[in-house]
Amino acid sequence: MKTNDNPRGLWERVPGSGVWWIRYTDHKRKRRKEKVGRRRDALDLLAKRRHEVLLNRKLPEKFPVKQVKPVTFGDLAQNALKHSKEANAAKSTHELELKLAIIGGAFDDSPAAEITKQDIQDWLLTQTTERKWSPATRNRYQAAFSLVFRVAMDNQKLTSNPAAWIKRKAEHNGRIRFLSVEEEGLLKAALTESWPHYLPAFLVSIHTGMRASEQFGLQWDQVSLERKMISLYRTKGGKTRHIPLNAVALSALQGLRKRRRSGPVFVNTEGKPLRGARDWFERAVKQARIEGYTWHCNRHTFASRLVAAGVDIRTVAQLMGHATIQMTMRYAHLAPEREQNAVDRLVP
Repeated sequence: MKTNDNPRGLWERVPGSGVWWIRYTDHKRKRRKEKVGRRRDALDLLAKRRHEVLLNRKLPEKFPVKQVKPVTFGDLAQNALKHSKEANAAKSTHELELKLAIIGGAFDDSPAAEITKQDIQDWLLTQTTERKWSPATRNRYQAAFSLVFRVAMDNQKLTSNPAAWIKRKAEHNGRIRFLSVEEEGLLKAALTESWPHYLPAFLVSIHTGMRASEQFGLQWDQVSLERKMISLYRTKGGKTRHIPLNAVALSALQGLRKRRRSGPVFVNTEGKPLRGARDWFERAVKQARIEGYTWHCNRHTFASRLVAAGVDIRTVAQLMGHATIQMTMRYAHLAPEREQNAVDRLVP
């Protein structure tokens, strides 16, 4: 459709998208924009709005025009959080809250219908540069955007998802960062000196391999010290997973049980549920002078040590809660002797 064929006040923001907008000046001389959808509907609404404006100017006391407040991104973000709590049992709502809090600084007050793919791309590029995000982290924030718009579409508050058309960045998962024995000693010393309250959380992490969302959402009724077992009912894969406790993890949990016997297992120094490790763990890593290590790397440490100890890949996959064995194969190279032993069996 050529632009010249369209009446003034009607345009297609993204040519060829089939999504049409209208623009008009209300009775207070304020310019308004509305996203409509089909061109025919946009033409009808434009005519209606102009008629309302005309009547309001002539008969203001008889025809008050109600200006509908546009739905903001912040409104839709709250809906997405509710959706996550009610329906998305496989993912931590807290992690989503953290991401949306960062995104909200730039988008919460923006009319959601006016946010474009380019707006999101520009923000992701800026944040990736300033915060030095990895491709994986960038993709997680893009997914948060997409979830907000997808829930809005399901609720019939929007007709399109601008984040859905953004190409994901390739995630380079080949490099696995895990702690050496020496680094573990340095990190434990830093925690013991400055953040002793959180040392048990660290020990449980590297000896169970739980995801952050699983660990910090753990309740005491999921822990059986007698059976030496943790039961995770709301995992990323949507299935129940049981994690056996070795002596180190068991001892750490026994110490925590002395503090409290019900409710959340991991709490902060004020006794409130511990939502994450960033505030204290990043500082402990820095104090220990360890480079390139994050809380998520504790899972790599757990898996890598299992493989190095000769545990078969399938068992490692089960303990990690991986959906596919391919995810666990990243650690296979850490036990090259297994493959050597396998081919040696061919020799009589």
